[in-house]
Amino acid sequence: MKKAITQVIFLTLLVAIFAACKKDETKVSVESATPPVLTATEYTSPMVLLRPDRALQAMKLTWTNPDYKFSTGISSQDVSYTIELDTIGANFSSANLKELVIAKDLGLSLTIGQLNGLLLNFKEEQPHHVEMRIKAALANNALPLYSNKINFIVTPYLDVAVPLPPGGHLYIIGSATQGGWDNPVPAATQEFTATTTTTYEITVPLAAGQEFLAIPENGSWQNKYAADGTNLPTETGGIFGYNGANSTYNNNFPGPGASGTYKIVFNFKTGLYTVTLQ
Repeated sequence: MKKAITQVIFLTLLVAIFAACKKDETKVSVESATPPVLTATEYTSPMVLLRPDRALQAMKLTWTNPDYKFSTGISSQDVSYTIELDTIGANFSSANLKELVIAKDLGLSLTIGQLNGLLLNFKEEQPHHVEMRIKAALANNALPLYSNKINFIVTPYLDVAVPLPPGGHLYIIGSATQGGWDNPVPAATQEFTATTTTTYEITVPLAAGQEFLAIPENGSWQNKYAADGTNLPTETGGIFGYNGANSTYNNNFPGPGASGTYKIVFNFKTGLYTVTLQ
């Protein structure tokens, strides 16, 4: 009797192990999926974008469902979509490439402000030949599929996160600099250079453990660029803003931990600045 019971238990375990092995061998595979088809309507080309119109519609985009299907059936995962925009012919791999992640919808009324944001890396107030497509993907960017391309000509407007220096001048001042807090500063050594419309930079000696600010008018404390008191930057940079009297931008920028020559870059388009040892 004991022998018979032992045989039954053995056979039961054998069947369970065999079933588990069969289950492990079952692999989920993609049986079919169709690249989405992108359609753009209600827009013109060439198109000139204007900041006062940023809330208005620039174009209407719709795309088809890629219909991911697996060997176990239609995908139960959510599909996410991303708008990609780049220079025509760059194969969506140039430094101008920008992306806008969409939820699970199959369409979007793209505003002028959103479109201008996709043109962040393009020179403002000049026409550009661009192309746009939709990328569909499953969770963790798995199994991406790309749509057809829409080509058009567009002129972006200048849009900045922080107001540009009035008059086009910017000076560094503070205990971290050789001129200290004396105002006016020695302009020849402490004035920034505008490298683009929205970027100012300077290479200057900075003292360890000290602070600095940036002012647009040499000799005046009326206006200043300063750090965010609720989101303080580090010695290598961070967020900056304009005129802290009525906002959180009223803190000095922290200088580096070690004395040396540093390159400081203020990017008014992004509202970020960097401090790099040279």
